[in-house]
Parts: sequence; C-alpha cells; structure tokens
Amino acid sequence: MSRAFIFPGQGAQTIGMGKALAEAYPASKAVFDEVDEALGEKLSALVWEGEQDQLTLTQNAQPALMATSLAAMAALNAEGVGIDAASFVAGHSLGEYSALAAAGSISIADTARLLRLRGLAMQEAVPVGEGAMAALLGLDFDAASEVASAAASGSEVCQAANDNDPGQVVISGAKAAVERAVDIAKEKGAKRAVMLPVSAPFHCTLMEPAAGRMAEALAKVDIERPKVPLVANVLAHDVSDSATIRSLLVEQVTHSVRWRESVVWMAEQGVTETWEIGAGKALSGMVRRINRDIAVRNVQTPDDVKAAVQSLNEG
Repeated sequence: MSRAFIFPGQGAQTIGMGKALAEAYPASKAVFDEVDEALGEKLSALVWEGEQDQLTLTQNAQPALMATSLAAMAALNAEGVGIDAASFVAGHSLGEYSALAAAGSISIADTARLLRLRGLAMQEAVPVGEGAMAALLGLDFDAASEVASAAASGSEVCQAANDNDPGQVVISGAKAAVERAVDIAKEKGAKRAVMLPVSAPFHCTLMEPAAGRMAEALAKVDIERPKVPLVANVLAHDVSDSATIRSLLVEQVTHSVRWRESVVWMAEQGVTETWEIGAGKALSGMVRRINRDIAVRNVQTPDDVKAAVQSLNEG
C-alpha cells in the first residue's frame, strides 16, 4: 500500500486543536513551544484557550494550523512512524508549508515565521471589503473558470482559485466581480454558489503584492531537499528540488490550488491511502469525492495516532 500524508489549509482551525496531543506527547508540546518562541508570543494560548475570531485571523490561523499538523506528526514520530511511511506529502495552500516542514525541508521555526508573514501579506495585499471569494458547487473547474472570466470586468479580477474536487471550485477576486460570478454560476446550473466568510481574495492576481513579500522572505530561508517528494499545488505533480520549491511557494500565492489534479496524479502513482495530518477532515472529504478507491484516515488526536500506528503494524 502506498500512502500520502496530506496537510489541511485555512478554514480547519478550531479552538483547542492540538491540545490533547500536547498533553499526551512531550514531542507535540515541543512543537507548540518552538512555534511560540519563533513568533515571540504564546500562539498556543490563543489556539487552546482563545477566541475563535482571533484564531481565524489569517496571520494567526496559518501558523496555528501548521503547528497542529506538526504536533500530530511529532506524535506519530514518537510512536515510531516517520515521514518515510508516506510516498508523498501534499498540502492545501498553507498546508504545503506544513508538508515541507514535516518532510524536513524547512525548519519549524522558519515555517512559523514564513506563515505569519504570509498571513499578514495576504491580508494587507487588498483592503478589507474590496476582495471576496465564493464556492461554486456542481460545476467543474473549466465551467467555473468560464463563469469567473464572464464576471471579470476591466480592473475587476475574478479567477478560479481552488480546484478542490469534481464538484467544488472556489473563485476569488474583486468583490463586485465575485458577486456577479455567483449570479452567473446559478444561471449556468450550479447547485449552489455562496460567498465565503474570508478576509481576502486568496490565490488570484490581486495577491501579487503578497507574492513579492514572500519572495523576499523565502530568499533568506534555508530550504532542504524534502525527505519525501512534495506534490505541489501549482504543478499537481511531485517536486524535490529546493530551488524549484522556493519559486513554487512564491507562485502559489497568486496561482490556483490544483488539489483535484494532485489527488488524481497521486492515485496514478499508486497511492491507495491518504492520512490527513492535523485539524479537520475537509481534505479527506475532497479525496473521497475525487477517487472513492483511495482510503482516508485522519490524524488529529492521540486516539487517531494510536489507530494509525496500529493500522501500519497490522498491514
């Protein structure tokens, strides 16, 4: 059996995530401590005891979700399961950073600082209220792209941002254009078209200022060859070269997340199981809708860790 470790993106954050792992595994607690130290603040206190609206702020959610994923990975390591149990790693948007940290490509401290900057840069790229995102359900990527193109007007950008699964595409851009796209999508037969409660229009060309800031930051960070190949959002196939990874992380800010294609590609390489490492189960749901033959497993609690280890031992 070939498996991939997959890492969630923004939207999976919940107060209390990772706390049980930190209480059960000193190695998991050490991950949160390292992130706190890297950021110079007690992000762990916000994650475990704070307010949801504060955790949901992009600059907090991104490093917090990474910390939770790496805490789950540390628990697996403590139980004798390393990154080499996977043939590939992949992450949805910010989850790509978690995947690289798990694969030893970027240090946890550097990853935390990069994600704090990424969150701030993405938020500051477009004034609040001027950008928006919407989920189109029941349209494939090509149909959603046509809707987005029809809705764009002059300087009002509208693009397909996340190709999540065969029936769910997220569009991003100027608020007025995205609102037009929602109406057009309904006319084109979308089952649902709903505005999303996000604070910025991620993964479209409006994020170019954020991409520039990330290019500067990434140029100063050591990026090693990952121990397991990364299936990159931008390429929808594997990459291991450090220089290529660096440039893809910049491109990823303005480029659509090719998640559906990534899962299809992994299945073509023989992946028969995915482990979603960290908060939530959104990616597992997407994997099921993309390919029912791929088994899914979630690893976000100590019980999940034990069950995952047992499944390997029995296999």
